[in-house]
Amino acid sequence: MSDLTPSSPSTALFTDHYELTMLQAALAAGTAQRRSVFEVFGRRLPHGRRYGVVAGTGRILEMLRDFRFTGEEIDFLRSTGVVDAPTLDWLADYRFSGTIRGYAEGEVYFPGSPLLSVESSFAEGVVLETLILSALNYDTAVASAASRMSGAAGDRPCAEMGSRRTHEAAAVAAARAAVIAGFASTSNLEAGRRYGLRTIGTSAHSFTLLHDTERQAFAAQVDSLGKDTILLLDTYDVDTALDTAIEIAGPELGGVRLDSGDLGIQAHEVREKLDARGARNTKITVTSDLDEYAIAALQAAPVDAYGVGTRVVTGSGAPTASLVYKLVARQGAEGTWVSVEKASKSKASHGGIKQAVRSYDGSIATEESIGVPALPADFDGRALLVDLVVDGEIDDAFTGAEGVRRAQVRHAESVGELPRSAHRLQDGEPAIPTVYYSG
Repeated sequence: MSDLTPSSPSTALFTDHYELTMLQAALAAGTAQRRSVFEVFGRRLPHGRRYGVVAGTGRILEMLRDFRFTGEEIDFLRSTGVVDAPTLDWLADYRFSGTIRGYAEGEVYFPGSPLLSVESSFAEGVVLETLILSALNYDTAVASAASRMSGAAGDRPCAEMGSRRTHEAAAVAAARAAVIAGFASTSNLEAGRRYGLRTIGTSAHSFTLLHDTERQAFAAQVDSLGKDTILLLDTYDVDTALDTAIEIAGPELGGVRLDSGDLGIQAHEVREKLDARGARNTKITVTSDLDEYAIAALQAAPVDAYGVGTRVVTGSGAPTASLVYKLVARQGAEGTWVSVEKASKSKASHGGIKQAVRSYDGSIATEESIGVPALPADFDGRALLVDLVVDGEIDDAFTGAEGVRRAQVRHAESVGELPRSAHRLQDGEPAIPTVYYSG
């Protein structure tokens, strides 16, 4: 059986066919080198959400480093006839030389404001659309859900445990996005290795079922992992399992996990029994298809930590952030900048080069003009866009483990600035309006 795994690390074909056919036509028309500005924004938030969280920016920069059309990519495009020979020659020399600015990763966002802008030739910018949107849309969806969950959890830590519910590459991205948005740890080891995330995990029901008795399983786990391990109580009967766990580990048992049933009632019962047996420091972790609503419903329960899987890696009902990548300005034949925008019903865009600023009274001001004019003199706020790539040079501070740490800080500070209404889980409008200042 032949090995079909590509040997090239290039990310250049993480794109859609039409990006390259547009490139071919623009090269032939002589318009491919026109300076252009593409903008990423969301027209709306998922139903009922008060805010979103930007994530995926660091991954985009990491993939941009490897966005090269090597011999393998060129051979594939030639053999399949996707584009013509002149276009292949252009792609073989591709290196992004433009500038990318955007929200700092971890920042909260609202509809209409530019989350990312790409300034380059049309040719250089158009081929990045799919790469940018695939990362931003998924990671932002996960981070937006994770932020609501970690907010509902308050001081109790959330662990991301959704690797088995999504694609293996998406599992790494989801773990990264969840930790940026307030989760304390992940079960995914590759995410831990790649981004310096704290990883956690003990055992599943299969470990208990492997042994002849639950007692043998618990004893094996405690003997190997120590008394501070977490024992899973609900393979058979929770009450019996709790008695067995305390008999084996004593009051020094680190924790127990509940994965089914009425978690609130069970947590109260287990806490009472642990305390009665002197295991007052034993922590209770709950899992089982949790989302922000289930976590909020457990606020009064004696729960110490939450493990969240399916709902966080699928955006808690909103698996994409529905962000779009649109051309908003380009230079004309004589070199002057021209504002461009879609006028389609329900899919209109807002043309012009923009600068986004968040005021301290809550609103987002988006300067909308080719010249990016000054905001009103009495405007009190901070700039939201930061330089990510300047003249083709990537700022590595936004990538890897350091990028995640910076994004965690940005998320905590940004969420802390929101009005209290933003944290409500009930349906409502975005917590902060977007206002355009045209020059």
